[in-house]
Amino acid sequence: MTSEIIGAAIILAAGKGTRMKSSLPKVLHEIGGRAMLGHVADAVMELNPQAVIVVTGKDADEIDAFAISLGSSINTVTQSPPLGTGHAVQQAAPLLKTISGAVLVLYADTPLVTGNTLKTMAGEINRGAAVAVLGFTPDDPGAYGRLKQNENGDLIAIIEANDASDQELAIRLCNSGVMAVEAEFLKRQIFELKNDNAKSEYYLTDLAEIAVAKGNRCAIVETDDEEVLGVNSRAELAVAEAVFQDRKRQSVMDAGATLIDPQSVFFSHDTSLGRDVTVEPNVVFGAGVNVGNNATIKAFSHIEGAQIADGASVGPFARLRPGASLSEGAKVGNFVEIKNAEIGAGAKVSHLTYIGDASIGAEANIGAGAITCNYDGFGKHKTTIGKNAFIGSNSSLVAPVEIGDGAYVGSGSVITKNVEPGDLAVARGRQAAIKDWATKFRQAHKK
Repeated sequence: MTSEIIGAAIILAAGKGTRMKSSLPKVLHEIGGRAMLGHVADAVMELNPQAVIVVTGKDADEIDAFAISLGSSINTVTQSPPLGTGHAVQQAAPLLKTISGAVLVLYADTPLVTGNTLKTMAGEINRGAAVAVLGFTPDDPGAYGRLKQNENGDLIAIIEANDASDQELAIRLCNSGVMAVEAEFLKRQIFELKNDNAKSEYYLTDLAEIAVAKGNRCAIVETDDEEVLGVNSRAELAVAEAVFQDRKRQSVMDAGATLIDPQSVFFSHDTSLGRDVTVEPNVVFGAGVNVGNNATIKAFSHIEGAQIADGASVGPFARLRPGASLSEGAKVGNFVEIKNAEIGAGAKVSHLTYIGDASIGAEANIGAGAITCNYDGFGKHKTTIGKNAFIGSNSSLVAPVEIGDGAYVGSGSVITKNVEPGDLAVARGRQAAIKDWATKFRQAHKK
């Protein structure tokens, strides 16, 4: 995709979202671990626009800050008071002075629109259309505006449901609200919009009527109703999440990963799986996870902010927290938690273990129940375990501490000092036996 495809994109994000019943602005609610506004911006950025303008409402500091964090090409403008979609675009118009080509207008609460669809819409503008509207055919057209076409399939009018005749209500092709407009036409006409309607608002859809009246072509690009799903409530957010997850599951399988039970695996927007990865049922991927080729993620594992190299194995019932890094062929087994730690090539942390703020060398073996004691109540400290070291079961390594290459730590030890390479460290009370103590104890307590 080249920079000539679109000149700019305007993302409308000024809605209050009262139906969400949340202190968090609606467009910052997440799908696949990313704010809805972020999803829309990502789709737009696939087309390398010259500018992206996010229109926010009054007291929208959180939205403004998030929008600006998305990239240096993104600007924000304020619409206050909100007087319709046309009015929102009017606020962005001063930033379009040097823009040519297609200008996309999207909604921050319509997070499933794709870059390919936007590219198609921009293409209609580049081929001479003044306006391109994204249409869809819902099961129930209901209150959606209808798209009236001529014999060539071009748009001749957008009919609001309240104003439609019975014949027009029979039209099933509906207006999603997403639009592409030729930049010079937009700059000439956006301030010519009128608000002589029941709501006294300026409607962006009136641009289509103006374009037709001036003899310009208005194109329609069709998509499915999932892509233009708008999110206004928690229930709709859940529906959008389900659509996103289905898309992501299909995408990773198409790229060569095996999902044993796709519907039970949940992905983040940025999850990356290599070829011949196998993911067992009931796995959750949080943000920031990259999995190499031929790795295995076993059932009921939860992974976030982790790097998993080729041939590594995770789970079942494992938790990898941010900063976990597994080298090639490493194994993290059941009921193991890893946080901010490097697990060397071929190293094994097989079960019932916590490894935090640590570095574990290649081919080391960490026994069941061993833990790194990384927090002293004030700060975090590092544990370093050398290659081929062996840490016995139920050992506690009190950081900061180093276990040398090839060293052994005896089971049940509490290690507070460094262990030299090749040494055996044992730090536990000496076992003692008191003959017949148990027998006498029981007899003394008999009734």
